[in-house]
Amino acid sequence: MDPVVDFIHNQPPKQKVLLQYLHDKLTREFGLHSKIRFKIPFYDHKSWVCYLNPLKLDGVELVFLKGQELSDVSGILQSKSRKMVAGITFESIQDYPESELHQIINEAILLDELAKKNK
Repeated sequence: MDPVVDFIHNQPPKQKVLLQYLHDKLTREFGLHSKIRFKIPFYDHKSWVCYLNPLKLDGVELVFLKGQELSDVSGILQSKSRKMVAGITFESIQDYPESELHQIINEAILLDELAKKNK
């Protein structure tokens, strides 16, 4: 079985639902590839784009590695005093701001593509 799917299935029920939902969005809708790194799921396009971080209090944070470079017009990203990354915390599927998040994911993928071309 896929290590990321194994990871998701071994989480508490509330987090499992959130992780599975976000995993499916990232892999199926956006075509990102998943892999366990640092004991959590990371998602790649050309390089690392984002990761899913299960939080101690039942939520899941979707974190973008170049979060500080994203425009975040809707203001949904939180840096939490981090210098490079920024993320969105979900406590339920209803927290999913679909159009805003799609825009951020697409921009993160575009940044990833541009970074690889510029090297």
